[in-house]
Amino acid sequence: MSSYYNGKRNNNLYVLNSSFPYKLSRTKIESFISCPRCFYIDRRLGIDRPPGFPFSLNSAVDKLLKKEFDVHRTRKTRHPLMEHYGIDAIPASHELLEEWRNPFSGIQFLHKPTNFLIFGGVDDIWQDSSGKLIVVDYKATSKDQEVNIDAQWQQGYKRQMEIYQWLFRQNGFDVSNTAYFVYCNGITDKAAFDGKLEFDVKIIPYKGDYSWVEKTLHEIKDCLDKTTIPAYNENCDYCVYRKNTQLVEA
Repeated sequence: MSSYYNGKRNNNLYVLNSSFPYKLSRTKIESFISCPRCFYIDRRLGIDRPPGFPFSLNSAVDKLLKKEFDVHRTRKTRHPLMEHYGIDAIPASHELLEEWRNPFSGIQFLHKPTNFLIFGGVDDIWQDSSGKLIVVDYKATSKDQEVNIDAQWQQGYKRQMEIYQWLFRQNGFDVSNTAYFVYCNGITDKAAFDGKLEFDVKIIPYKGDYSWVEKTLHEIKDCLDKTTIPAYNENCDYCVYRKNTQLVEA
């Protein structure tokens, strides 16, 4: 069973009563939380939301930060930012690190009650002096105010961290409850561009609570097992757009 959307074939549709594990990414879990209707239309019918624009600058920042922290990983030393914020850790060395970082493989766990193969690609993993692993995510933006993770729309950032913490713990790793955002804020008050963009870099700690994950996975399973599309979601921009487009065409 497959379908096409935006010129791309979707071979990862959910099949009822299949004995094969269903691969479910961290981003698709977030999609379900955002709107079960859109999630169902995507995973059951093969019609995903229109893709957003790629954040090329953000990707460049991610790549450069990884290179920078990898230097200290090789040396087994603390990054100056870790020292500045008093973080008792170094970048972790592990044979599976590159697999964990790969967004198409990431760290995985088969959740047997739902038969979902959950996976997610992390930006980085640190390790504290007691041996606990620390989940780290890189973020980049440009705003006049000091960066934080307090906005309602940033709840997704927090759930992202919590799913990673859950995945590592399910794989038997000793994981710190505290995760870190390495948040880069583009500076715009310079006199000139001069062909370079400078950033203020801040490390923001976040104490995760992944107690919601198990319940959500069962809700996703119930959603996908239905034979009818979930109800219209008036809080979803995509649902509103689809509905209004139908009214116009009618």
